[in-house]
Amino acid sequence: QGNEPSFHIPYLYDFSGQPWKTQKRVRQLMDVWYGDGPLGIPGDDDGGETSSWYVLSAMGFYPVCPGSPVYEIGSPIFEKTTIRMGNGKDFTIVAHNVSAQNKYIQSAQLNGEPLNKPWFHHADIDQGGTLVLEMGDKPNFQWGSAPDDAPPSMSNP
Repeated sequence: QGNEPSFHIPYLYDFSGQPWKTQKRVRQLMDVWYGDGPLGIPGDDDGGETSSWYVLSAMGFYPVCPGSPVYEIGSPIFEKTTIRMGNGKDFTIVAHNVSAQNKYIQSAQLNGEPLNKPWFHHADIDQGGTLVLEMGDKPNFQWGSAPDDAPPSMSNP
């Protein structure tokens, strides 16, 4: 987690049918490596990339592949986050029951429809809408675990 080349690694569990491991690891990294003490943030914050990893992860998602219009879902730390788009639309992430213990996604909805995959498109943000995550203290081994739930990749377009 020390610098840019490894920022995507905790999100790779979303590709392997184990998004609960992404949720666990992202929270662990935010808790251990990012603080307001003398150690601050890990690595060299070249152009704000380290801080950006934290901000995006704290909201609950991260773009694993730069340039790809896809975001992988992690584990948000906020009950509600709103992104105000330049087009006048808002994208809101709501994490019901979120806490330090309740870091695992139990279920998700995107714009009122069930979301069973641990990712979404940039267009979902750009068009505005709401991502609702039901959080709990134990992993949901079923959510996002089917092979068809994996984010797009070269082997799973």
